Amino acid sequence: MIGRLGAGAALLALAGCVGEPPSRNARAVAPAPAPSYVVAIPVPKPKPLPASRAPRALDASIQQLVREFPGIAGVAVRAVDEDWTIEAGGRRLLPQQSVSKLWVAMTVLDQRDNGRLKLDDPVSVTASDLTLFHQPVAYLVKGGTWNTTVGNLLFRALTQSDNTANDRLLTLVGGPRAVNAFIERKRLGDIRFGPGERLLQAKTAGLTWDQSMSIGNNFSIQRAKLDPAVRARAMQAYIDNPPDGAAPLAIADALSRLARGELLSETSTRLMISTLESSRTGRARLKAGIAPGWTLAHKTGTGQELGRRNAGFNDVGLLTAPDGRRYAVAVMIGDTTRPMRERQQLIQAVAASVSGYRGTATIASREQDDPET
Repeated sequence: MIGRLGAGAALLALAGCVGEPPSRNARAVAPAPAPSYVVAIPVPKPKPLPASRAPRALDASIQQLVREFPGIAGVAVRAVDEDWTIEAGGRRLLPQQSVSKLWVAMTVLDQRDNGRLKLDDPVSVTASDLTLFHQPVAYLVKGGTWNTTVGNLLFRALTQSDNTANDRLLTLVGGPRAVNAFIERKRLGDIRFGPGERLLQAKTAGLTWDQSMSIGNNFSIQRAKLDPAVRARAMQAYIDNPPDGAAPLAIADALSRLARGELLSETSTRLMISTLESSRTGRARLKAGIAPGWTLAHKTGTGQELGRRNAGFNDVGLLTAPDGRRYAVAVMIGDTTRPMRERQQLIQAVAASVSGYRGTATIASREQDDPET
C-alpha cells in the first residue's frame, strides 16, 4: 500500500523541484534545488484484493442520482482496497476536458521513472506555447520567455489546471502519441487523449486554431462571431464523439491502480497523489460533499458552454476515509442544460454517498466554480 503524504512540505520533500504553490500575483519564484534520489523505486507486486460485495445502499444511491439527473452523466466508484465496483452510466465515453491532464502528468512521471527526464530539468515557456482559457503562466511569459522546471509545470497543471503548463509538458513528453502510448501500455481501457488544448477547444467551438487566439480574450471574441448554427453543430459533434472521451469506469479503475502502486514507481506515485491533494479547483464539487475527516486527491474538468448547454463538467479523484480506506471516484456530466449549481450538487451528492456524509455542504449554493476549461 502506498502511504499518503501531506500536500505541502512533504510534496517538496519528495520532488524537491516541483516548485512553489502559485501565488495570486503570479510572480515566478526560483524552485528549490532537487536532492539526489533514486530515479525509480520498484513497487512490490500488489496482493490480491479481498473479495467483497458493494454496499447495496451505496449502489442504490448512485443509480438513483444518475437516473434522476437531467442530462447525460456517468459515475463509477472503485474500492481501492477491496474487490468491488459500482457504476451507473460508467461505460459511456464522456468528455474529459481537464481531467485528461492526469494522463499527461502520469506520462511525465513514467518517463521520469525510466530515466528519460527529471523534475528539475529546465524548461522554457514562450508566447508560442500559450493556449487559451485558464492559463495563469501567461502572466509570467508576457510576450517573452519564462524559464522554469518540469516539476513546476507539473504542479501548476494539476493544482491550477493551467492549460499552457499542461500543453508544454505534453510537447516535452512527445505529444498526444506518447500519452496515448502510455494509456495503451498500462492498459487503462476506454480512455482517449485528444489533440491538445488548442486544437480540441477550437474544433469544439467550430473554429480553426490560430496562435493569435491565445492572446487575451481573442478566442472568445472569434467564437462569438460565429453563426450560432455552426457552433451548435460543432458542439454536438464533440458530444457525440469526444476525442478526449473516457468512461468513468476506466478512470476510476486507473485511479485505483495508481493508488495501489501499479502504474508508477513509489516516489512518483506519492508525488502524483500529494500534488492532487493540493488541487485548488472544484471547491464546490467532490470536496464540498465529503464527510469531515476524509481527504481528497482529485482533478476537475470543465467544458465549453453554448447558451445553457454544457459539454463536460467533471470531478474525479481518490477519497480516503479516516481509517485509511480508499475509494476511486469518477463523476462526469457529458451533456446537460442544467445550471452549474445543479451540476455541482450531483457531484457533491456522490461524494456524500461514498463518505456517508449526512450534513449540509457549506458551499453547496455556490453558483461560480473555479475558472477552468
